[in-house]
Amino acid sequence: MSNESEAVFDALGEANRRRILELLRQGDQTVGALALDLPIGRPAVSRHLKVLSDAGLVCSRSAGTRNLYALAPEGLAAAQQWLVGTWDRALAEYARAVEAALADDERRGTDA
Repeated sequence: MSNESEAVFDALGEANRRRILELLRQGDQTVGALALDLPIGRPAVSRHLKVLSDAGLVCSRSAGTRNLYALAPEGLAAAQQWLVGTWDRALAEYARAVEAALADDERRGTDA
């Protein structure tokens, strides 16, 4: 696993961070707005946003005196690539196991 995808999965391993990402799917939000929908205060939301930002999942921009947070569109790409690669390997192994089982059945059928 690459460092990039490892950081993404580490960030996603915490329930409040996943909830923050869900909230940001609705659009850009401030720390205060996010805190209203979470069981944690603004300082904790800020710490979670820092982790999500470091993992490349969230970006921020200034709008006057407010900082707005948004999903980083490319943020999940590393995780997606890892999942696709893992899934492709799993499917290939499954296909090999099925082929081997069919070959065993055919050998048993001709030996009987």
